[in-house]
Amino acid sequence: MAKKIENPCVSICQLSGGLCVGCGRTVEEIRQWKAMKRPEKMKTVKRADERLKKISRD
Repeated sequence: MAKKIENPCVSICQLSGGLCVGCGRTVEEIRQWKAMKRPEKMKTVKRADERLKKISRD
C-alpha cells in the first residue's frame, strides 16, 4: 500500500493573491485536497513547494 500524502498545511492560513503564504497552495488546490488522488496530491505538493521557493527568492 502506498504511503499517505500528508496535507501540506502548516496552520499559517493567509492568502495573498489567491495563494496561501503558509503552504504555497492555491485556493482551488486547498478546496480540492480531500478529493484528490495520490498522484494529484504529489503534484500539488511539488508545485506548492516550488511556489514557496519562488516567493522566498523575491
